[in-house]
Amino acid sequence: MPVDFTGKVALVTGGSNGIGAASARRLASRGVRVVVADVDADQGKAVADEIGGVFVRCDVTVPSDSAEAVALAVREFGGLDIAFLNAGIGTGCSLGDDFDVDVYRRAMAINLDGVVYGAHHALPEVRKRGGQIIATASMAGLMPMPGDPVYGANKAAVVGLVRSLGGAYPDVRVNALCPAFADTNIIVPLRSTLEEIGMPILPVSAVVDTFMSIVEGSGTGEAWFVQAGRSSEPFGFRNPPGPRAADGSRIEAARKDPVSIALEEN
Repeated sequence: MPVDFTGKVALVTGGSNGIGAASARRLASRGVRVVVADVDADQGKAVADEIGGVFVRCDVTVPSDSAEAVALAVREFGGLDIAFLNAGIGTGCSLGDDFDVDVYRRAMAINLDGVVYGAHHALPEVRKRGGQIIATASMAGLMPMPGDPVYGANKAAVVGLVRSLGGAYPDVRVNALCPAFADTNIIVPLRSTLEEIGMPILPVSAVVDTFMSIVEGSGTGEAWFVQAGRSSEPFGFRNPPGPRAADGSRIEAARKDPVSIALEEN
């Protein structure tokens, strides 16, 4: 039976286009009141007006902007149930001769810092309503990304952050959305190469379908992949080896610690 989202409130960063805009539209169609946050005021306002939401200009690299976006959701709609921290950029920057410190810092600021700031400011309000935080990571956070190692590092960090937060806050669900190459502006510089090598490009609707599966689900600390020709589900991480005593036995005291339990070997 479909989940009833009537009256729920969502904040979507990077909500003016691509996955953010499509997710905002899908949430609104299910009765969710949406705050669209983006640096693109014209397009962001257009999306917000279209879905009966509100727009806030939000540069996710500025902590006070994330704080204001959350505060606006509370002022306008009374609280916050879903924080979709989706804003992100590609870099095209390697660590070779083309390495650019400014490009690197901008990518870190948007792709990782923006999620950290957004989660920090959203957590108090989301916890009040037993809500959830979803961050857009990438398949690049689950597998090597030789063509854009800086982007891969950003997204792997987001996956690690989400997995840790999922265990740190039992009253809030925190998950990651990890799409492969989707039909958004971020792949514009790569599109011809992807087409030449026959790499499938995901329709945005497929990514939003998985986003809604996360929203409607019950898990936390999960990283849901979205890959062409595959049914989306949480990626199955193999647990690293946990601590053992000198005789090889498990550390029973450590087993009582949820963090240690999470690190136990299979």
